[in-house]
Amino acid sequence: MRKLRRFFIFIAKIAGVLLLIGGLFLGYKNYTALKKVYSYEETIAEQTEKYGISDYQELAMSIMLTESKGEGNDPMQSSESAYGKQNQFENAQDSIEQGVAYLAKLIKKSADMDCDLWTAVQAYNFGTDYIDYVAKNGGENTLELAESYSKEVLSPLLGNDNEQTYRYWGWQSITYNGGYLYHNGGNLFYADVVKFNQWKIKMGSILFS
Repeated sequence: MRKLRRFFIFIAKIAGVLLLIGGLFLGYKNYTALKKVYSYEETIAEQTEKYGISDYQELAMSIMLTESKGEGNDPMQSSESAYGKQNQFENAQDSIEQGVAYLAKLIKKSADMDCDLWTAVQAYNFGTDYIDYVAKNGGENTLELAESYSKEVLSPLLGNDNEQTYRYWGWQSITYNGGYLYHNGGNLFYADVVKFNQWKIKMGSILFS
């Protein structure tokens, strides 16, 4: 009985050490990503002011954190919205300007069509037509609407006619459908991920602003 007890204590200690190491690793990854995004804080502030969405500066930073963690020449992953294809920017400044301009366009269209802000955010991933889709279906972005658009509209449009899925690991996806996305269907959890990353950006302001 004592041997069994010592064994369980040993296992508990090992599990505790592994959890500590995992927590430190995740903390370091988040710290480095936030530090990189905050290195663009001034540029993002300038562009959100230029395009009339200064109130959404943290949102723009959250989108950058979601898209690239601040890495590369296209940290806002906005090349497709400008050129229809990826990796067309040679510097982060152009990516940020285009990303903020596109976000401003989506926010305006969403407001004009009586949709909520998170419809505009989800449209950053799905494209502007998603706003029209939500406007016809209640005016509020939900996971159910995002899934139906991904599955029934976007995915077939881009060649996935048989509803093929692939694994996508995130707490939002795991709790909703076990961790899946539709091939060529964008990320139906995008708005929720950005919302969670906005909380990280707010916490990051304590360290980097």
